[in-house]
Amino acid sequence: MNETYANWILTHRWWVIAAIILLVALAGSGGRLLKFSTDYRVFFSAENPQLTAFEALQDTYTKNDNLLMVLAPASGDVFTPRVFAAIVDVTERAWQIPYSLRVDSLSNYQHTYAEGDDLTVIDLIEDPAAKTADQIDQIRAIALGEPLLVRRLVSPQGHVTAINVTVELPGKNRGAEVPIAVKKAREIAAYVERTYPEIKVYLSGVVMMNNAFAEASRFDMTHLLPLALLFIVVAVLLQLRGLVGTLATVLVILFSVIAAMGIAGWSGVPLTGPLMSAPTIIMTLAVADCVHILTNWMQGLRRGYRRRQAMAESLRLNLTPVFLTSVTTAIGFLTLNFSDAPPFRHLGTISALGVMIAFVLSVTFLPALATLLPSLVRERRRSDGYRMLRLADWVIRRRRQLLVGVGATIVTLVALVPMNESNDVFVHYFDERIRFRTDSDFVVANLTGVYFIDYSLDAGEPGGVASPARQRQIEALANWLRTQPEVVHVNTITDIFKRLNRNLHGDADAWYRLPEQRDLAAQYLLLYEMSLPYGLDLNNQIDIDKRATRMRVTLHTLSTKEVLAFERRVYDWMERHTPEILTYGASPTVMFAHIGSRNIRSLISGAVIALILISLLLMVALRSWRYGLVSLIPNLVPAGMAFGVWALIDGEIGLGVSVVAAMTIGIVVDDTVHFLNKYLRARREQGLDAAQAVRYAFQTVGVALWVTSIALIGGFLVLATSSFEINSAMGLLVSIVIAFALLCDFLFLPPLLMRLDGWLQQGARGHGDDALSPTSTNA
Repeated sequence: MNETYANWILTHRWWVIAAIILLVALAGSGGRLLKFSTDYRVFFSAENPQLTAFEALQDTYTKNDNLLMVLAPASGDVFTPRVFAAIVDVTERAWQIPYSLRVDSLSNYQHTYAEGDDLTVIDLIEDPAAKTADQIDQIRAIALGEPLLVRRLVSPQGHVTAINVTVELPGKNRGAEVPIAVKKAREIAAYVERTYPEIKVYLSGVVMMNNAFAEASRFDMTHLLPLALLFIVVAVLLQLRGLVGTLATVLVILFSVIAAMGIAGWSGVPLTGPLMSAPTIIMTLAVADCVHILTNWMQGLRRGYRRRQAMAESLRLNLTPVFLTSVTTAIGFLTLNFSDAPPFRHLGTISALGVMIAFVLSVTFLPALATLLPSLVRERRRSDGYRMLRLADWVIRRRRQLLVGVGATIVTLVALVPMNESNDVFVHYFDERIRFRTDSDFVVANLTGVYFIDYSLDAGEPGGVASPARQRQIEALANWLRTQPEVVHVNTITDIFKRLNRNLHGDADAWYRLPEQRDLAAQYLLLYEMSLPYGLDLNNQIDIDKRATRMRVTLHTLSTKEVLAFERRVYDWMERHTPEILTYGASPTVMFAHIGSRNIRSLISGAVIALILISLLLMVALRSWRYGLVSLIPNLVPAGMAFGVWALIDGEIGLGVSVVAAMTIGIVVDDTVHFLNKYLRARREQGLDAAQAVRYAFQTVGVALWVTSIALIGGFLVLATSSFEINSAMGLLVSIVIAFALLCDFLFLPPLLMRLDGWLQQGARGHGDDALSPTSTNA
C-alpha cells in the first residue's frame, strides 16, 4: 500500500504541488482574522468559579479595572508646589483617557472638615502654586494620616504618589479598546516627563497588565519566530547538506504554520501568549518528518537509485512510522484540551492541527517538490555513520552497565518529582523586557501592591451598611487584616464613617470612631454622598441598596501558594469572628492563584487518557503487546526525569510548566517509534540478532534522531527566551524532556531490548509479528 501511494504521488507531482499551494493559501487567508487578546480573563473559562464570583462583584460595584500612574519626583518629596502642580495637571488630563470612569489622586481627594454645624468637603489640593509652607505641611499631615490614602495614593515616606484611573471598557472590542487607553496614558506620561523633567512616571494597573499580554505576544512573534526559523534552517542544512532538501523542508515548515494559524483565524481563536508559541512548536516538530524522509531519500540516491525510485523507497520505509509519530504527537497536544485555561486548549488544538498538516505536507508536497528540483547529492562523510556505529558498539559492549547506571539515574530523578510544588507569581509572567514588569516592580517596592482581593460584605438587609453592629464587624475584619504580613493596604467604608463622625463633632480626635446610632450613620453617608463631585460617587464601595460594601485588600507580590494560604486564613478568621458577613474574596489575584492547581489536576486526566491511547496505538502498530509495553518505558521516563531535574533547579510548577507532561507524551514517542521501526525491520526482515539489529537501527536512523532531537531542543530553547514566563518555562522544560528522551532511546532502550530479547521474541513467535509497515515483508 505504501508503494502504491508513493508511486501515485510521484506520478502526479505537479497536481499535488498546485493543490497543496491552493489549500494552504485558502487556509492561511484566515490569518487576517487573528487578533491579539488584551484581557487577562481569556485565561479563564466561562464556568470558572473564581471568574464567576469576580464578575458578580463587578456587576454590583463600580468596575475596578484600573490604570495607575505613579509620579516619582527626583527630590524624594511629593509635598512641594511643583509636584502639586503636576498632580493637579495629570489628574485633569487623566479624565481624557478613553473609557475613564473615575480619577483618584491627592489633588481631588475629598477632604472633609467641620465648620460650625456644617460639613465642608473640598479637594485636598487647590491652587497649588499659591500654597504656603504651612499649608503644605497641613496637606502633608492630612495625607499621611489618612488610611484611605497611605500606601494607596501616597507612600508613607511621601516620596511617591499615584493617580488611579478607574476604567470601564465597553467590551465590544477589547483588542482595540485597551491599546487606545494605554496609548493615551503613555502620552500623558511622556507629557509629564517633558514638562516636569524632575518627575519620573511609572504605569501599572490591570489595564497595563492586559496590554502587557499583547505586548509579550508581539515580542515573541517578531523575535522568536525568526530566530527559531534560522536555527532550524541551519540544523537541516548541516544534516542534509543540500539546498534542495533544505528549501523543501523550509517550505513545509512555513506552509504548516501558515495553514494552522490561518485555520485558527477562521475559528475565531484569539492570539494569546501561550498560542504564540504554537508557530515555533509546529516549525520545530515539522522538521522531524522532513528529515526522516529526506535522509532515506538521499541514502537511496547515494546507492545509485533514480530520484523517483529513491523517494518511493523512502516513503515506503517512513510513511507508517511518520504517520504514527504524528498521530501520537497530536494526541499529546490534544490532551491540553483538558486544561482549565482556554489559551492552552487553543495551543493544544492548533499545535495538533499543525503537526498533522506537517505530516500531510511531508508525504505529499515534500516528495513531489524534492524530486522535481535539481539537486547535487554529496557523498555522506564516513564519520557520520561511523560515529553512530561506534556508539552502537559501545552501547552493546556496555549494555549491562548502561542498563543499571541509566536505570538508577532514572529512578533517582523520578524520586525527586514530589519535591516540586504547584506555585506561581502571575505578575512575573512578564520579564524585564516588558515595561509593565519593571514599572510594577517599582510600584510594589515604593508605593503599593498590584495584587488585591475584594470582599463584598453583605449586611443582610437594605441600608444595612449603616448598622452599627455590621460596621463593628467590618472594622474588626479591617483591623485584623492590617496586622497580616501579606497586607499592604485595606480600603474600607468604616474609615469614612469614622472620619465623618469626627468631623461632625468639631473634628475632635476622641470622636474618630464609628457612630453608635444607625440613623446617624445613614445621615452621615447621605450628607457625604451629596457633597461629592461628578465621577466620585460611593458606588465603588457600596451597592445601590446600601446592603453590601466592598472591602479591598491590597497585597504584596505573593506566590499562588501564599495567596491560597492567605485566602484560607481570612475565611477561617471570618468564620470564627464575623460569621454574619462571611464570604470568599474575588479578584484576578484569586483567579490566577486557583488556575494553576486546577490546571494540573485537569491535565493529569488528559495525560492518563493520552497514555492509554498512545499505548494501544503502539501495540497495534508494533503488532506486539510486549514491544508496545517495553516502548512505554522510554516514552514515560523522560518527563519524570525532567521534572526531577526541575525540582532541583526551580521546584515550582506554574501555569506553563503544568502542561509539559501532557504535551510531551506524544513528542517523545517519535524517537522511540523510529528506532523500534528500524530495529524490528532488522529482526524480522533481515533475520539479525538483537545486537546486530541495534547496530542497524543506529546506522540507519541514529543520525536522523540526533539531528531531529537537536532541532527540537533548539526550537524549544528558543521558546525558552520568550518574554512571557509561561512560554519560557514551558520551552525550557520541554527541551530537557526531549534531551532525556534522546538519552533513553540511545543508552537505555537498546540495552533493554537486548536484555528482554528472549521474552520479546516469544511474543513475536507466538503472534507472527511483522514490522510497522504492512508491506515490510516485500523489502
